[in-house]
Amino acid sequence: MPRIKSAKKRLRQTKSATERNRAQRSQLRTALKKVRAAGTPAEAAAAYKDAAALLDRAGRKNLIHRNVASRTKSRLAKAIAIKK
Repeated sequence: MPRIKSAKKRLRQTKSATERNRAQRSQLRTALKKVRAAGTPAEAAAAYKDAAALLDRAGRKNLIHRNVASRTKSRLAKAIAIKK
């Protein structure tokens, strides 16, 4: 355990950030699964809209790289187009 005051603070900050990141990543993964598992094109389009917003936010917040977010959105859109 850290002894220095600033190291203790950094540990607290890291713990809270880790929890927040884990929750957001889990939410993102769930949204992606919903898009892939959608039965009808209407369901898929609605799920894609939610997933795209989460991907954009994750990219802005550096939860994932911006290019990864963009690539994932592109692949999902392509998968939805094939389902139609």
